[in-house]
Amino acid sequence: MKYYSYDDFKIDTLSLIQRVKDSQFEAIVAVARGGLTLSHAMAEGLDIRQVQSIRTELYDKSVKRDKLEVFDACRLDGLKKVLVVDDIADSGDTLKAVMEYLGKKYEDIEFVSCTIFYKKTSVYEPHYWINEADGWIDFFWERDFLR
Repeated sequence: MKYYSYDDFKIDTLSLIQRVKDSQFEAIVAVARGGLTLSHAMAEGLDIRQVQSIRTELYDKSVKRDKLEVFDACRLDGLKKVLVVDDIADSGDTLKAVMEYLGKKYEDIEFVSCTIFYKKTSVYEPHYWINEADGWIDFFWERDFLR
């Protein structure tokens, strides 16, 4: 298990912002919960006010469930280009399902994905990612705020 600190997050988030800044995204969709912290930081860095979220459930702590569930409350009508943000493409099942779900629901929108971490064994490779992971990542927001 690798601990991922706020300082590393800040450096990597700034790098992601630089990579996507010229793409003219109109909104960000955070994959909750993992993508919430990153999407907020990227929204600030990209000056995007429209941040929405889509919730999925595939893991209970570090144990993978048999079935992925998607819970959607996004309102993206009329947009052309949206950035979908998550913390990691681990198995890739979550991000793949979210991208397929959004693509079917909003056929006229271009969805682009980004993550901080990507595993080469993932079934889905994000359009943008920073670090390759080879094990479980213990993000600062998962550890530093425990009581």
